[in-house]
Amino acid sequence: MEAILASASISITELKRNPSAVIEAADGESVAVLVHNKPSAYLVPAETYKRLLDRLEDLELAEVVRQRKGERRVKVELDDL
Repeated sequence: MEAILASASISITELKRNPSAVIEAADGESVAVLVHNKPSAYLVPAETYKRLLDRLEDLELAEVVRQRKGERRVKVELDDL
């Protein structure tokens, strides 16, 4: 059985009936959307989604820094930018 990575879940049929009510009832938490009792999607609050995207960007930038760690430094003046 596939793990459900949310504290609440709802069937796709229930979600179609009244999506606004589902969002309100979620009270800022993520909700697993099930199709045939398997997670098909996750309904994630907008603020949580924004934080996830910010975190992913931070991880990508950290990887760039790690890759460039051994490169030769180039001195740049702010006026040159």
